[in-house]
Amino acid sequence: MKKNPSSIGLAALAALGALCLAGPAAAQVAGGTTTVEASVTASTQLAMGWSVKKTLLGKTIYNDAGHEVGKVEDLIISPERNLSYVIVGAGGFVGIGRHDVAIPVSQIQDRAGRLVMPGATQDAIKALPEFAYAADTSQRDAFVAAADKDIARGKAKVADLEQKAGAASTDAKVKIDRQATALQGDVKAAESRLGEMKQAAAARWRDFEAGVNAATARLRKSIETAAA
Repeated sequence: MKKNPSSIGLAALAALGALCLAGPAAAQVAGGTTTVEASVTASTQLAMGWSVKKTLLGKTIYNDAGHEVGKVEDLIISPERNLSYVIVGAGGFVGIGRHDVAIPVSQIQDRAGRLVMPGATQDAIKALPEFAYAADTSQRDAFVAAADKDIARGKAKVADLEQKAGAASTDAKVKIDRQATALQGDVKAAESRLGEMKQAAAARWRDFEAGVNAATARLRKSIETAAA
């Protein structure tokens, strides 16, 4: 996941140790549309004691019963710069079906190197409002552009095959027509998958990533086969 410009490193996180918040807190996180509401007391010990890179990012979070409840995907400081959050992904795999939420860092405990969120369950985390990087679409845009390029290549190859079929002998024409038909099917499949992604909210693009990847991979293989 690409880090938002509001993401903070160890030095900035340590600076938060001097802050102490109590009572309900509502923050517009990282310029997004998700409002996180929680009763929090910022923990100086946790803020001062964690290394973002070595201790947080990519680490599994457990509840006090030892069950996995999510994984740390990012660390964010709110625009008000008064409270940090961990972005926790619950459920799913490789971006499919994963539900990212913002959790106040004070709700996560470091117990002998193991991250623990007491009383949490995966279902409870997934029930929280989903977090999205509303202002950052560069990764999605690059992914869509690459898929569009593959589809354009596929269409160009279909046109090339149709032209060759028109000038080919009967036996050769049958083979070329078969290749063109298969390639046209893969082009349409990739267009359909990418169309679903484009129609969905930008923040949900990763829900469609694997499907588009599979479709464009088949398309590229068909192009290579047809070119042989």
